[in-house]
Amino acid sequence: MAILSGKRLGPYEILSAIGAGGMGEVYRARDTRLERIVAVKILSDNLAGRAELRERFDREARTVASLNHPHICTLYDIGQQDGIDYLVMEYLEGETLAERLKEGPLPLEQVLRYAVEISDALDKAHRKGITHRDLKPANIMLTKSGTKLLDFGLAKLRGPQGAVANLSALPTEGSNLTAQGTILGTLQYMAPEQLEGKEADARTDIFAFGLVVYEMATGKKAFEGKSQASLIAKILEADPPSMTSLQR
Repeated sequence: MAILSGKRLGPYEILSAIGAGGMGEVYRARDTRLERIVAVKILSDNLAGRAELRERFDREARTVASLNHPHICTLYDIGQQDGIDYLVMEYLEGETLAERLKEGPLPLEQVLRYAVEISDALDKAHRKGITHRDLKPANIMLTKSGTKLLDFGLAKLRGPQGAVANLSALPTEGSNLTAQGTILGTLQYMAPEQLEGKEADARTDIFAFGLVVYEMATGKKAFEGKSQASLIAKILEADPPSMTSLQR
């Protein structure tokens, strides 16, 4: 659902499109009350059209809004207008870790710095009982002030926690990804319990965090496969190659 420039959602004036993600489209907007630039995320129809998901979304969003951490993207507001549900978040300038990793591994100093920042953000959230459930390079923004975790605590609203059979229905992350690439990109950071349809908790984030650090240091994904089935089997049964075998 494309939103035209100039349209208002509450006090937020849409300026331009930023991109699309699993939960909907993201726009650069102006908060007309506080005269600041914000990011507005429009929820996709599969979320907004289900009453139980909207109720859960509102509850989760209020919890996430209580997080105050320099390395977690701040959630300012939630709202609904003309049948459109939306989130209002801190506007960030920079690139995602996924975009940076296209250039190869990061210098060790950066790996350690980013790892400390991400783990500190996870610790803050976990102590409040909030888990991310979709930690991956595409959900980590690199800014001048360091890393920022995106979509914190809201990822589980993308759909029911289900068996692997449902993974083919996962939404795309961006227009430059093929359907197959999107599915594999999502699977590659999932913990075994997620693939088995079990409940996710803080340990799920820690597993994904390890995979992110591995990729930052080596430039390679810890688990790769030629198909969904082979990738899932690797995550469930195999250990990744040692980091030193890929990056001395």
